[in-house]
Amino acid sequence: MSKGVAITGMGIISAIGNNVAENYQSLIDGKKGISRVSKITTNHVNEIMVGEIDFTNQELEEQLQLASDNNYSRTGLLGVVAAKEAIKHAKITDINAYKTGLVSATSVGGMDMTERYYYDYLENTATQKYIEGHHAGDASQKIAEQLGIKKSLVTTISTACSSAANAIMFGARLIKSGQLDRVIVGGSDCLSKFTINGFKTLMILSDTYNTPFDDNRKGLNLGEAAAFLVLESDKVVQAQNKTVLAYVKGYGNANDAYHQTASSDHGDGATLAMEKALKVANLSPKDIDYINAHGTATANNDLSEGRAIIRVFGDQVPEFSSTKAYTGHTLAAAGAIEAVYSVLALQNNVIYPNLNFKTQMKEFAITPQLQVKEKPLQTVMSNSFGFGGNCSTVIFSKAQ
Repeated sequence: MSKGVAITGMGIISAIGNNVAENYQSLIDGKKGISRVSKITTNHVNEIMVGEIDFTNQELEEQLQLASDNNYSRTGLLGVVAAKEAIKHAKITDINAYKTGLVSATSVGGMDMTERYYYDYLENTATQKYIEGHHAGDASQKIAEQLGIKKSLVTTISTACSSAANAIMFGARLIKSGQLDRVIVGGSDCLSKFTINGFKTLMILSDTYNTPFDDNRKGLNLGEAAAFLVLESDKVVQAQNKTVLAYVKGYGNANDAYHQTASSDHGDGATLAMEKALKVANLSPKDIDYINAHGTATANNDLSEGRAIIRVFGDQVPEFSSTKAYTGHTLAAAGAIEAVYSVLALQNNVIYPNLNFKTQMKEFAITPQLQVKEKPLQTVMSNSFGFGGNCSTVIFSKAQ
């Protein structure tokens, strides 16, 4: 039986840590990264809570040693930081020694800069460079340049909140099909006024800490983050005697086309995605040891996902929890953030607690894991469900 596609490096920056080690420690310590808005100007500053990264753009630019006249968006800056950590973790010294590609996900793209300089565009030519960096692919191009990826596939996926999970899936398929030997996969999204206003209009933002799968949940907290994983073929792993962190074992994507922003009440798309992932992995539901749930703490998502989990697993639902109470909902980056967390769970045989939970949902009897739990893990399922009904599931297995 195939082990899957090897994961040999990871990098992450989020509201609970500036690297992989800091993120893991925060998960174990129950340290939330949710707070009032402090780094972005918004009329809703006293009405919402978010997951912000401590570094300012200037501090990130200095860390990356960028020229002062750069036109990096915050999405690009965060993406480069996480991708560079992943490359370093994988001990890659010559990025072009093998056929290497980049599949990066985003929803915000460069809009944090364009919304700031939009009205200056015609009057101040110095700001026009930021408009040029607006499109979703700009951050991907900058990450590829910083990593030194040349003459290979560099592409961007934007399928809302399932984006980074789809990036992982696409990268795994590129390796399985022999088109590439190595793919850097993940996603990056920053906070912007556009996303804050948009989600506020949908009336799904919470004015307090988000409470996934709680009957009294009030909505989500937006977050900003970036995470990347290095996927490598068996050929590269064997030739370089690489340490494998875990494997991408299975994946599935489905679209229930139920509504522009809501998931099917019965979890049709989520059910299909999980079933497809199990089929690709050649596993049965009983083989899954832990589910890192999408768990946004919105009324619609948690009901839909909970029902889908029951449809797939019946009366043998494994431990599950959402880690969005730590980081906030990081939109396109969420699938990569939680992929890193899933691999860390496998490596350390630990299940993370579903923070802030108090009241059981009335619609079903399943309850998320509420305390840190040590348990031997072989497989972890990670769910990422996006607007428009785009649902994705990735299954990770332990390196043995």
